[in-house]
Amino acid sequence: MSSQDITGTAWRTASYSTGEGSCVEVGHVPGGIGVRDTKLPGISPVLRFAPGAWRAFVRDAPEIKG
Repeated sequence: MSSQDITGTAWRTASYSTGEGSCVEVGHVPGGIGVRDTKLPGISPVLRFAPGAWRAFVRDAPEIKG
């Protein structure tokens, strides 16, 4: 995904972020949901999920317990 595809994306840090620098951000990108590394804003590769794949991922991911 090129940088112009995500210009203006409102990224938000994952709710399970510990604030220790090993976090991800999610945002709406053309065609779905993007996930990127919080430590590399602007240069992080973006993993794009189609809407149905994102819903399945969130539904099926094991709950993280702290």
